[in-house]
Parts: sequence; structure tokens; C-alpha cells
Amino acid sequence: MRELTDQEIVRREKMDILRAKGINPFGHRFDVTSDSKRIKEDYDSFDKESLDKKKPKVIIAGRIVAKRRSGKAGFMHLLDRYGRIQIYIRIDDVGEDDYELYKDADLGDIIGIEGFVCRTNTGELTVHAKKYIHLTKALRPLPEKFHGLTDTEERFRRRYVDLIMNEDARRIAFMRPKIIRSIQKYLDDLGYVEVETPVLNTILGGATARPFITHHNTLDIDMYLRIATELPLKRLLVGGMDAVYEIGRLFRNEGMDKTHNPEFTTLELYKAYSDMEGMMDLTEDVFRHVAKDVCGKYTFNWKEQTVDLKPKFKRAHMVDIIKEQTGINFFDDMSFTEAKKLAKKHDIPVEEHYGYGHIVNAFYEKYGEPTVIQPTFVYGHPVEISPLATKSKDPRWTERFELFICGSEFANAFTELNDPVDQYERFLSQVAEGEKGNEEANEMDIDYVEALEYGMPPAGGLGWGLERWIMLLTESDTIREIILFPTMKNKN
Repeated sequence: MRELTDQEIVRREKMDILRAKGINPFGHRFDVTSDSKRIKEDYDSFDKESLDKKKPKVIIAGRIVAKRRSGKAGFMHLLDRYGRIQIYIRIDDVGEDDYELYKDADLGDIIGIEGFVCRTNTGELTVHAKKYIHLTKALRPLPEKFHGLTDTEERFRRRYVDLIMNEDARRIAFMRPKIIRSIQKYLDDLGYVEVETPVLNTILGGATARPFITHHNTLDIDMYLRIATELPLKRLLVGGMDAVYEIGRLFRNEGMDKTHNPEFTTLELYKAYSDMEGMMDLTEDVFRHVAKDVCGKYTFNWKEQTVDLKPKFKRAHMVDIIKEQTGINFFDDMSFTEAKKLAKKHDIPVEEHYGYGHIVNAFYEKYGEPTVIQPTFVYGHPVEISPLATKSKDPRWTERFELFICGSEFANAFTELNDPVDQYERFLSQVAEGEKGNEEANEMDIDYVEALEYGMPPAGGLGWGLERWIMLLTESDTIREIILFPTMKNKN
């Protein structure tokens, strides 16, 4: 057991004093009628005289984050979910017992106030207390007002303190669900149906990523936490649910950095009778709608760049971007051996499982990706890295795009492969890659191939990484800002 600080000892003594007075230090039900936001919305237009005449009654609750007292009166600032509101309290209004509770209260304590709205002589909108109710004793002091949690790691480990001290953390925490609700409403209005698919899978598929592996004791089999929702959702297209989406958690046993967390949220959707270009149009429409609906603007500052979502998004073939940056044209009739020589010349490692397309993708990641700043649909991915996408007229490439902004991937979409024979052969190629050491290769999913044999309509499908998108809309530099409880290294 750790040793208590002097402040913590004093707060525990105050806890015992409350109990001696017959007051539960950790509170009871308290019915509020208003909050800091509603008070400001309802009464910000009233002047001092109007409020003094009206004396609108309110019951509010919150955490004490500032306090100053002089004799028989004092002020506090309460923090609730929307922000701060000032409280004025004096002994003549609340009585000696309540005023004594106020005097002994510490920053961080949670209280209730019954009173009326007024303006101080300086014009600040304030609640004049008529009753003070203790609700919860804070046994630990808040960080210093002007320093807060200065250690970034501690901010994310103790998000509960970060939300108290950091107005921007609260802004992001409440904006995230608004973004998700806006997406849902937009898709629902288009006729898409939101569904749920399994988190535990017996076959690894739907993306190229390393999985988390667990064990089901009853069945005595290993299972994967899903790395994608793609294959179950496309089974629903076979079943006749021709416009579906899922917003859900995925799990990838990979590295952690400013844009990656092993547990994250995606939106995947599938639309029968659409294609890659239909998914481009939908992505543009939803991005613009949500930006305007939630943020009220189209322009955002992110990664030291100004990103504008209003103009039509650029569309560029991956090979053209590589040619623009390196002068190399992978559209040419080039052998794998020649491609390997180019890779060696440009310090690009060629792994054992690589084919021609892997080298092309590696060139794009090194030379093309960092140059894409404004929203750009990069399409035409090599077939080797796109096992679930329809081939283009040139069978080396596929009808697949990724949306890039400021060098970061935001979306991934295909004209979906619905040919069961081709899909079976692609799975075989993935199995072969796995045998050569590619830990991210898909496994054979015979049930999915059988589903395609019943007939899946031509379709477009896409997946968005919601964290990346929320980072842009909240203008946040790291994924840890927009996940309330990010995965952290062991503190020791």
C-alpha cells in the first residue's frame, strides 16, 4: 500500500467528519434540472436587471474546480459535462451548516446546488446558491491548475483526470460519438442497414494483418479476434441484404504509433450493384456531410497542413504517382527480375513472398504516399495485395482504391470480387504467401467461396478507419487523443 500524502490524509479526515455529521461522503441520488450549457443558452441574452427580477430557479451538479472565499460569502466554479459555471454562495442564504460544508470542501469534490440564475456586478452569468448539497468527497487532489497532467503518457493512462483538467480532451470525447451518429444517420437515410457480425472468427480473412489469437475451451479450438468485418458482410449480400454496414472494433497484433492502436474502430459497408467509383462518390459525400454537420466547416489543420474537403477529391492511379516521383513506369512490360533490380537500386527490401505487385506497392509506400496531401483516391492496386478485389482490364491491377490525406490512409474500397473460381485461386495464392513467411496472408475460407457460388451481385465495398477520420475532424495529432482508453506500454 502506498504512503498517503499530507493532502490525502487531510481529505480522509474530512471524509470522517462528514460521516460524523450523518452525511454520506459518497452521496446519493440527486435530480438536476439544468446544466452549464442550458443556463448559458437560456439566459445569456438577459441583462442583470432582468435576471434579478426573474430569478429563474435551477438545480445543477458538478465538480468544484475553483474556489475563493471572503468572510461570509464566496465563489466557486463547477465543472459539468459541458464546461464551467460560476456559483455565488453566502451564509445568509444557505445557513451555517451548508456554509460550513462549503468552507470545508476541497477542489475535486462533487456537489449539488439549488438556486437561481443571476449576473454578478462584473456581468458573469452565475448561479446564486440557496442550498448546498455535498455529493462525493474527492480523496485525491486534482493536479495544479496551470500545469495539469504535463506528462503526456499520464494523460492517457489517467484519462479520467485528463477529462477533468483538459477542455480539449472533453471536446474530443463528446465530438467522437457525434461523428459516428452523423455517419449512421446519413447511411440510414440512404437505405443502408446497420448490422453486427462476429468478433471471434475461426478463419483469418478480410484483410492483410497479424491477428490476436485466443482459445475457445469448450470447442478446444484457436480463434482470432477479427481483423476485418468484410467476409461476413459480403455473405449478407449473397443473402439479399443489398446495402449493409457495420461500425465495430477490429484487433490487429501490430505496432503502435501516432496513427495505430491495436484495438480500433472501422466502418465497413457494401452496396449491391455498385463498384469502386460508386464507393468514391459515396466516400466524398459522407466526408463532406459529416464535416459540415458536426464541425460546421470543410477546412481542417492537420499534420501541419491545411486540408480542404470541399473540392472534388483527386483520383490518381498508383503507378502514375510512382512514375511522377521516380520516373519509373510500372505499366511497362517488365519482368519480376527487372522489378527486383529496380527495388535493389532504390533500397527497397524484397521479401521472399514478394511478387511483381508487392514491389510496385513498396515503391508507392516509399515514394508516393508521403507526397499525397489533399484528399486523393489512389486506385489500381496490384492484384497480389488485393485478394478480394475485381481485376482491372490489365489483370496486374485491381479495381481498388485507398483514400489518402496528408500521407495517411483513410479508406480502402473495391469493386468486390464475386467470381468464386477466381476467389478460390486468390485464396490459394494467399496460402502460398503464408507458407513463405507472410504472417499477414489470408487463410482459405471455403465457406465464403461456397457462398459466392450461390451468386453474389456485383457490388462495391469500402472500409474507413474511424480513428483516422476523427483525428482529422478534431485536428488531433495522435490516435491516443481520440481513443478514450488507448493501449499503453506497461508502466514499469
